[in-house]
Amino acid sequence: MPAIHGKIVYTGREVLEDAAVAWEGAELSSVGPAQADVLAEYEVVTPAIIDAHCHIGLFRAGEPSGEAEGNDHMDAMLAHADVLDSIQMDDASFADSVECGVLYSCVLPGSGNIIGGDTAVIRNYGVHTNAALIRRAGIKAAFGFNPMHVREWKGVRPWTRMGAGAILRGKLYDVRQKIAKEDAGDASVSYSAEEAVLRQVLKREQRLRVHVHKEDDVATVLRFVDEFNLDITVEHTCDVHSEGIYTELKARGIPVIYGPMDTLASKVELRHDHWRNIEYLIASGVTFGLMTDHPVILQRSLLLTLRWFLRAGLSKQQALEIITRSNAEILRIDDVLGTLEPDKWASLVCWNGDPFSLESYPVAVYAEGELIYQDRQ
Repeated sequence: MPAIHGKIVYTGREVLEDAAVAWEGAELSSVGPAQADVLAEYEVVTPAIIDAHCHIGLFRAGEPSGEAEGNDHMDAMLAHADVLDSIQMDDASFADSVECGVLYSCVLPGSGNIIGGDTAVIRNYGVHTNAALIRRAGIKAAFGFNPMHVREWKGVRPWTRMGAGAILRGKLYDVRQKIAKEDAGDASVSYSAEEAVLRQVLKREQRLRVHVHKEDDVATVLRFVDEFNLDITVEHTCDVHSEGIYTELKARGIPVIYGPMDTLASKVELRHDHWRNIEYLIASGVTFGLMTDHPVILQRSLLLTLRWFLRAGLSKQQALEIITRSNAEILRIDDVLGTLEPDKWASLVCWNGDPFSLESYPVAVYAEGELIYQDRQ
């Protein structure tokens, strides 16, 4: 039974000293007192890092922008699109991410469409997309500025936020009417491919992953939640600059996937974007994770953004939990990832020093029990 020893082991729930991490096959078997027979010893061991929202494999390193596949321009409503069909695992960014300990990504369609399609949680080390897929994580939706500023794209397009809301509300209303007929015993009811997905959304069988930045746009989303009883996550929220909206999200049990941090506020809906906004996020007690929105910031830089959470008062363990345990729980993959515990995947990162020090880096990376990266030095 292979094992490694860490002088410090971050489990995703606690910090252990002089601990061994052992596994059998792809799964962890024990995390605890040091064992005599180990493969190697490392300064620090952490769980594999998870990016909860990105576009890796869609906007690809070294390819011209015209070859990007984050958004399809044919219509504003594409509920039946599948992001997995456009991910290309030969994107060089995947190898960069693995080298930096980011082994898992939730890839979403872009935010140009009101409904962009199905998302995918993938292994960054997958040979091809079928091997990479772990599970689905909801349907991408977008509120706010993004779906209203692509007016030149094909199909029915909104010119305003209320126009985008009207298109979505009309589609959901029509499908809800069909569901009511179906529930009343009408055997003649049929659904298009797009309507079948929206039916799952209305029945809370699919979660909506909602792109939004501004506080009033979050308020719009909450009106949709009330009107249609939706299961959602709120994503980005970088312009939210008060605690109140986060407090309401906490009260409703709606999680936030925050970010990306360390990027230019490139549009007016980000005019209040500032790292200090995370103080409101933390103070509210809302459940939250962290994203890169790759390539907005490169996925390999995800851990670096945790410095702002340290400055806001979190401990190193609490900060690391955001991109391990918290991201796994929000994505509903915490049965296999996010913490170093028995029966979870043996996916871990071995560091030559404190991960929060600039001179530190991963020297070995294990994925599901296999060594997939080792530093050449």
